[in-house]
Amino acid sequence: MEEKRHIVHIDLDSFFVSVERLHDKSLEGKPVLIGGSSQRGVVASCSYEARKFGVHSAMPMKKALQLCPHATVVGGNYSSYSKASAHVTQIIKDRVPLFEKTSIDEFYIDLTGMDKFYGCYQIASELRQSVIKETGLPISFGLSSNKTVSKIATGQAKPSGQLYVEHGREKEFLAPLPVSKIPMVGEKACEVLYSIGIHKIGDLQVQSVNNLERHFGKMGLIMWNKANGIDNSQVDPYHERKSISSENTFEKDVYDVARMEQLIISMLEQLTFKLRLENKVASCLAIKIRYSNFDTFTQQLSIPPTHSDILIIPELKKLFAKAYQNGRPVRLIGVRLSNLSEGAYQPGLFDNHERNENLYKALDKLNSRFGTKTVSRAATFGISSREFNPFIRD
Repeated sequence: MEEKRHIVHIDLDSFFVSVERLHDKSLEGKPVLIGGSSQRGVVASCSYEARKFGVHSAMPMKKALQLCPHATVVGGNYSSYSKASAHVTQIIKDRVPLFEKTSIDEFYIDLTGMDKFYGCYQIASELRQSVIKETGLPISFGLSSNKTVSKIATGQAKPSGQLYVEHGREKEFLAPLPVSKIPMVGEKACEVLYSIGIHKIGDLQVQSVNNLERHFGKMGLIMWNKANGIDNSQVDPYHERKSISSENTFEKDVYDVARMEQLIISMLEQLTFKLRLENKVASCLAIKIRYSNFDTFTQQLSIPPTHSDILIIPELKKLFAKAYQNGRPVRLIGVRLSNLSEGAYQPGLFDNHERNENLYKALDKLNSRFGTKTVSRAATFGISSREFNPFIRD
């Protein structure tokens, strides 16, 4: 008989705002916006008080202040957020054998088998209380048989709560909730679902997979599984990386330079996204090209410590131009970032550091919630992370 899984999803409530409130108690109970205060700034995070006015992450700051003109705007300090995240990570690491860190403020924990010694809900509850006591940060969790249901349960438990969905009651729990609660179902997917009369997860549960695949392709089955509380994905063990890389082996040899350049930029986006989640910077960039006859060439160079794809892309293009031998068919291409260290990148004298960092905070939040290619630059439009292995562990 297959062992019942017990998966916990943990999310630090309104994390950036909560960290700011630790340093400034006057922000308690007030609508707070984290982000650049300029006309072109974006909201990296906002308090629950601000959300009541319709404000959300990634919204232009100008619009947010129109909706909530009495909000307090805080520029934000990524270094403080990273330190707080590292503190929480260490608390979890000290107390559980297997966990995954999916963003600066979000974790999955696999407690499967722990119920033989101690109740899983009690373990999760005590862990939550430890985080609150040791950091002062509010935190919520959901516990169920899989990652999808636990993540949705956390959302229902917020703010500062906890919720256990018992085995066998996943569908019952999900049915009355709006389809927008399903991870990976964004605004466009919701619009399509609404147009065919699907508003609640329960409506989605009774749809045929064929009907969903007509509208969403292969994602239709994934959507149906999530709606029915089915998710066999594993908790990916957390560990410190020495380097991070991504590569793609083409089904057919490729000659198209523009296509290859588009792909390596997309790879770089994914890698720098992961660095930011782990509060890492890289100081070495490498590109790998394998031709159809299996000749393999690697070029690398040192770069200023950074997790910003904006700063690395020009160097990546130079490396590609240096490594690629025109006219030769390419079998495999890859990108690697190495010499990893803790911290945020050091801004140059003339780069728009504050705006870039706040933009990354907002976009990383969206990509963490809906998938890593939800928001990306136009140059990589149409490239899916499924086309390559986004994070090879080194």
